[in-house]
Amino acid sequence: MEVNENLGFLREKAGKLSKSPGVYLMKDKSGKIIYIGKAKALKSRVSSYFNNIAAHGVKTFKLISVIHDFDFIATGSELDALVLEASLIKRHNPKYNIKLKDSTGYNYIKVSGGEYPRISYALQTDDKDAAYIGPYTSGYNIRLTVDETCRIFMLPSCNKKFPQELGKSDRPCLNYQIKRCMGVCRGKITGDEYNRVIQSALDYIKNGAKESIRRLTGEMEDAAQRLDFEQAARLRDRINAITKTETGQKIQTSKTTDYDIVTTALDAELAGATVIKYRGGRLTDKENFFLGDEYEPKQMLSDFLIEYYDSGDAEIPPEILVEEEPEDRELLEKFFAEKRGKKAGIVVPKRGEGLTQVALAKNNALEYLSLKVGRSVKELGALEELAKILGLAKPPLYIESYDISNIGESVKAGGMVVYKNGKPFKANYRKFTIKEVTGLDDYACMREVLRRRLARYNDGNQNPDPAFSVLPDLILLDGGRGHVSAVREVLDEFELDVKLFGMVKDEKHRTRAIAADGGEIQIAANKQVFGLITKIQDEVHRFSVTFSRAAHKKKSYELELTKVSGIGEKKAAAILKHFRTKQAIKKADAEELAGAAKISLEKAEELREFIKENM
Repeated sequence: MEVNENLGFLREKAGKLSKSPGVYLMKDKSGKIIYIGKAKALKSRVSSYFNNIAAHGVKTFKLISVIHDFDFIATGSELDALVLEASLIKRHNPKYNIKLKDSTGYNYIKVSGGEYPRISYALQTDDKDAAYIGPYTSGYNIRLTVDETCRIFMLPSCNKKFPQELGKSDRPCLNYQIKRCMGVCRGKITGDEYNRVIQSALDYIKNGAKESIRRLTGEMEDAAQRLDFEQAARLRDRINAITKTETGQKIQTSKTTDYDIVTTALDAELAGATVIKYRGGRLTDKENFFLGDEYEPKQMLSDFLIEYYDSGDAEIPPEILVEEEPEDRELLEKFFAEKRGKKAGIVVPKRGEGLTQVALAKNNALEYLSLKVGRSVKELGALEELAKILGLAKPPLYIESYDISNIGESVKAGGMVVYKNGKPFKANYRKFTIKEVTGLDDYACMREVLRRRLARYNDGNQNPDPAFSVLPDLILLDGGRGHVSAVREVLDEFELDVKLFGMVKDEKHRTRAIAADGGEIQIAANKQVFGLITKIQDEVHRFSVTFSRAAHKKKSYELELTKVSGIGEKKAAAILKHFRTKQAIKKADAEELAGAAKISLEKAEELREFIKENM
């Protein structure tokens, strides 16, 4: 079934576009613009939406379902297209473009006016006499920064007003005694000296520890040369306080340049992003964004970078660190350089401190998205890593796993377990009794199970079992390359493009690797993926073995009942189906047995006596 009744028209129109760069504007039935995108070649980019629709992500699939028509604007270059796209998105605010939904509140560092200014945290900029540094989105980080700065530079934290209350205190407060305040209230610090301390504190906030230490060291040496040893000692204490703080902080970095780290996190259906800012070698802010429906990761990163850095408040640093190269990297760098007036590079760290920091930012993005979708970071990370290892376009939302369990030739059973969003989805577990395969043939049994499952999917509304009404994003078989090859035939029969892999065990029956058509993929080094695959393999094995044992018991009960004259396999099966358990059969009276097996009351009495004596 086609996702859009207008698809034929859209394909034909897209096929007539030129190969020039430009911007395309997708519209709904009312003519409203619902998505704006850029293209290196309009014809190929727009056509890609309406061909091979099943390969698209959730967000793109939803978008295609409501596109009624589209317009386009050809441009002279890719950079022109990018600039025009950013401008049109601001003007039209399309529904399906990325929106930075969580940038709702801002935080500031406030520097009050007057002879003795104070440094504090603020949510508003409503004091016309004050100066403000910001905005920042992380209130927690800003409070830490203010507290740390006031402690290092021994700034007053009391409510006294200066210069009105200078020298009016009989004795300074406890903060002075423990060297947490310079003791302005004693009246021994001039306004000029106090303001020099405030400037040092602001220098520390804006430029980081290294620059502050360099400048304060110069001032200390000058004071020593003037023989002002008291001032030199005070400066020495500030330098020591900054050094101690810097050594103990994990938010410091050896890089002295300004840079941002941008990472995204994907649930199977939803996405988020995190931006962490370093200024002067020091972490200054973090922003989280919920992006809504996920789509192709590289395109999503590219769209987010444009939307974020084209906003009025975002400062474009000299470097932006990312975990993978976005689409149109060079084009984005040109765009940012034009806006910034200087070079702006997009860097994918491969080793060292940069790689470590990107991993930290990634964990922040996963933490944030996990709170939004109600899943753990471990689950989100495992699915994303699994997608990378297996070469999937996106994390698999819906995983089906299969195993065959035999007890001799008499009982052959298959189990299907489902993992949805990285968790067992037991409502959709299903059992299969092997009906067609004779002898012990695991490959043939696996083919039969998958053939029956996919046939139910093809039946559609005729068999509305929810477990069979959806195609999985990934199928995992309990077995190696032989199982994968055997089941691949079934997928080809049904002409379905479902990702298929096996789960291989070692000689001690523990998960070892993932089997693919061309060989094996080692997963032991990736703890998250290894843990997830082990859980799935153990669960499908448990489920299929439990079912086969239950089926074996049932078969044994049936064989016992057929020892009674006139009770064949069909009548024995009917009795078990009616009463379900051995205990229920033993409690049944003759009339109940006669009704279940459709036998005479006399024969039912004989059966009842046999059950009492032998079962």
